[in-house]
Amino acid sequence: MSYRVVWFKRDLRLHDHAALAHAACRGPVLCLYIVEPGLWAQADAALQHFEFVRESLTELHQDLQSLGGSLQVRLGPAVQVLATLHAQAPFAELVAHEETGNAFTYERDVQVGAWCRSVGVGWTEFPQFGVVRRLKSRNTWQARWEAHMAAPQAVLPDLRFFHAPDNSGPEVMAPPPGLQHNPAQRQRGGRRLALETLHSFLDARALSYRGGISSPLSSPTACSRISAYLAWGCISMREVVQSTRAALDALPPQAGRHKAGLIGFISRLYWHCHFIQKLESEPEIEWRNMHRGYDGLREDGWNDAHFAALTSARTGWPMVDACVVMLHETGWLNFRMRAMLVSVAAYPLWLDWRPVGHWLATQFLDYEPGIHWSQLQMQSGTTGINTTRVYNPIKQAQDHDPKGIFVRRWLPHMRRVPDTWLFEPWLMPPEVQRHCGLTVGSGPDADIPLPVVDLAEATRTSKAALHARRGEPGVKAGKKAIVEKHASRKHGSGAQRDVFTRDSETPKTGRRKSGKSSGSASNTPPSKQLGFDF
Repeated sequence: MSYRVVWFKRDLRLHDHAALAHAACRGPVLCLYIVEPGLWAQADAALQHFEFVRESLTELHQDLQSLGGSLQVRLGPAVQVLATLHAQAPFAELVAHEETGNAFTYERDVQVGAWCRSVGVGWTEFPQFGVVRRLKSRNTWQARWEAHMAAPQAVLPDLRFFHAPDNSGPEVMAPPPGLQHNPAQRQRGGRRLALETLHSFLDARALSYRGGISSPLSSPTACSRISAYLAWGCISMREVVQSTRAALDALPPQAGRHKAGLIGFISRLYWHCHFIQKLESEPEIEWRNMHRGYDGLREDGWNDAHFAALTSARTGWPMVDACVVMLHETGWLNFRMRAMLVSVAAYPLWLDWRPVGHWLATQFLDYEPGIHWSQLQMQSGTTGINTTRVYNPIKQAQDHDPKGIFVRRWLPHMRRVPDTWLFEPWLMPPEVQRHCGLTVGSGPDADIPLPVVDLAEATRTSKAALHARRGEPGVKAGKKAIVEKHASRKHGSGAQRDVFTRDSETPKTGRRKSGKSSGSASNTPPSKQLGFDF
């Protein structure tokens, strides 16, 4: 009996699943997830990702069982698994969502495509986000994003299932050897939790969105917290956009603050896809500078001690170290604090963005390659089209944690530090340290580490080096092509908008190859509202 294989990757749901709907309209389906050892061996993979996927697959399997089917889980390289399945029971078509992933998934998809052609199996893929494969011009991207989000959600017909001889489900999944980092306080996977999280935001928490997403204190509840569910496909982007617009339309005229929160949220969903499009159009930005004129800027000056201080929360700057501890314990951090971590790594610590990016990818439960690598480069100053963005960790603490609640929550030793020296504890006199029962020093036994570098001096030196490179004629000349390929367009007119003001705190808006809004709720935000809901 002829059937179709629906390959689940980062689309772990049944609702609004275009690939499954397509296959189900054409006959029996076999739902497949492949545990690929090579994928989980990549530098950006973590145990928390695997466990979140396993939780999501378990729920997906249960949903399929309620419909009379199941989820097949098989272990091995994708081509090998598909070839074995085809040899056991030939199938007519492989159906999946497009994936803008890392270099491994890109090459794997190339190999799968070649295998399908070699055995005469059709391979059909559907867009997962508002990302356009083989995009020829950015001028058409915004209109195409709007069209995707406005299209009806995919509706499943009655499903008929093909049952393979080997009927193993998610219960056979065991963590690949070597995977590490699974925070005890991370979010759990699955569509039910995705919907619960989304609707708690749309119904109530969005009231705090404007003004609440910058502080690490308020952001855990002010942000939507659906980023992990979007990254792993427990809920579709189109469903989120349409649900948000429906919630917005249902609000009464006097709900101004609630409306402002939802409008700001929709704008960030737009920017989510805008940044993924960069990696789709140019996969190489995962491993090389977007502007090649910045090659060699930091690579040769790698400092192991600086990287160790950052990753072990021992930089000496309390706000930075508290953010690293929170990230390690929860797998999540709000966007401003993520940007601050990258800024500190790139400027005063002068670390190349690639190793920093791999470490952060393992720390973020919601790791989305397209956003991740685009942001790493933007915050590190290697895109060639963004103004230098440098976050001062002392100022960030003063602005967003003025009473030290966040710092003291995640750094127990800081609970004994008086307010006067809270954000610069290295200035605490020895007699005050003794009175508080603390030591501030450079040794491993010090309760509070000294800053690894002088913040002001190191920042000045790093910015001077970056600006010197930026001022070279060849680097200036290379900017135009990057703007044409990657910069956003204002109102679909072709005007490039992907730059930032010199105020490092306030942005000014803006993989394989992407307009105008359809309604007031979907307009892109005022320029100074750009940000990401993480």
